[in-house]
Amino acid sequence: MLFWVLGLLILCVFLWTCKGNLKIADITDKYIFITGCDSGFGNLAAKTFDKKGFHVIAACLTESGSTALKAETSERLHTVLLDVTDPENVKRTAQWVKDKVGEKGLWGLINNAGVPGVLAPTDWLTLEDYREPVEVNLFGLISVTLNMLPLVKKAQGRVINVSSVGGRLAIVGGGYTPSKYAVEGFNDSLRRDMKAFGVHVSCIEPGLFKTNLADPVKTLEKKLAIWEQLSPDIKRQYGEGYIEKSLDKLKGNTSFVNMDLSLVVECMDHALTSLFPKTHYAAGKDAKIFWIPLSHMPAVLQDFLLLKQKAELANPKAV
Repeated sequence: MLFWVLGLLILCVFLWTCKGNLKIADITDKYIFITGCDSGFGNLAAKTFDKKGFHVIAACLTESGSTALKAETSERLHTVLLDVTDPENVKRTAQWVKDKVGEKGLWGLINNAGVPGVLAPTDWLTLEDYREPVEVNLFGLISVTLNMLPLVKKAQGRVINVSSVGGRLAIVGGGYTPSKYAVEGFNDSLRRDMKAFGVHVSCIEPGLFKTNLADPVKTLEKKLAIWEQLSPDIKRQYGEGYIEKSLDKLKGNTSFVNMDLSLVVECMDHALTSLFPKTHYAAGKDAKIFWIPLSHMPAVLQDFLLLKQKAELANPKAV
């Protein structure tokens, strides 16, 4: 009996793997639109999908990013300057894309643009510190999606939203985590709403990667600037050496940082080209073996493990 159960399990795994490897027939006539292509995941994705034969429309925030990308790609790839927080810019870009793709529609929309904002304890922050990551990561993503959605529906294509493990676990204070939690909710409702139209919606949840987004120097500079503005009471509670102690804690977690950005692009590729794309993709070993499993655990275990990564306060009773 055990032999037959084992055989059935092996057969199920084999069939599931084969199902995931089935690809769409032709990509050379398909258009995809990617945001956040100046650097990082978006930049590598634009180059990768251009080499594969897609008609890539890469949205960059800066002229320098656009110029550099065009210099490294084929004539098929087009760039456009886009600030996802500017509604009029988004509308103009959507109309330009509509004219470019014509009746084919847009096969793929990859919402990749994002910013970390200020990453610091909650009681250090103001409402304005939360505003930028929410405007870019959430409202910018929604704005682009709503404007491009008619073109994706026409092609019965794919929407791919780049979230984060920070959308599953509140790893650090600031606006980044709330924005990514909200992206997860938007992604789920969009996926169900689009199912009747033949549009597949996927969410990618990268772990910790070494990108410009996660530049430790910029993160430290922002945190130090916030520290200088704090009240004497909060400074006494945390202690003058708190930031240095936090950095020491982070240095011990460098093994968690993924260096290979292609792990995320491979998830994008599967979501774009598989006949059976997944609803969620975990990218990076840390996401797969630690962050995502931990997100399913009881809150008491989450708190215990995550609080061990935080520096100890000097005098939390000094209130």
